[in-house]
Amino acid sequence: MALPEDRCRLVLIVPDGEDEAALAEELGHALRGGDVASVIIPQYGLNDSAFQARAEKLVPIVQAVGAAALICGDSRIAGRVKADGLHLTGSLEELGEAIEKFTPKLIVGSAAAKDRHAALEVGELRPDYIFFGRIDGDIKPEAHPKNLALAEWWASMVEIPCITMGGTQLASVEEVAATGAEFVALREAVFSNPAGAAAAVAEANAILDEKAPRFDA
Repeated sequence: MALPEDRCRLVLIVPDGEDEAALAEELGHALRGGDVASVIIPQYGLNDSAFQARAEKLVPIVQAVGAAALICGDSRIAGRVKADGLHLTGSLEELGEAIEKFTPKLIVGSAAAKDRHAALEVGELRPDYIFFGRIDGDIKPEAHPKNLALAEWWASMVEIPCITMGGTQLASVEEVAATGAEFVALREAVFSNPAGAAAAVAEANAILDEKAPRFDA
């Protein structure tokens, strides 16, 4: 998951769905829409074998376009499907063990920080990124104000990149980018977009091209 060249980049979160073939097709469609840094693959309510089967279908689709495939939670499945990284929501102890065991072979990121104190504790372990929000937290058109505030505070003082959850509308990428966050995560805004996932990714990138602040070289 390379850092942005000069602006905030997209991270996609795979939605839930019962039709695995349709899910894979939709993800491939989204990735044809333009630049995506990484794709987070959640387990949702799947048992381990079903989750592994889903990941086996989706990871190659993600990697084929040069994006990083990140598996939620399960390092064994991440290894079996040859994913690029782990997206963890558990304890500091779990995060520390994963960083020690898998870095730099795998990207290891944390979504465990709900406030500034917890974020600083996560930061002391030096994960590859910190995620502000919940992967299913896009329930309003705009990004959650708490996540925006955390991202702005973090980006102003910590070098570890942050991914911040956007809202259900594509316009939310602009407010996330304005915080200085390196990445904005979208789910419903892309995969439930009436124009289609590819068009949504293209539009999100167009908004970021036009509106996102540029990072210092």
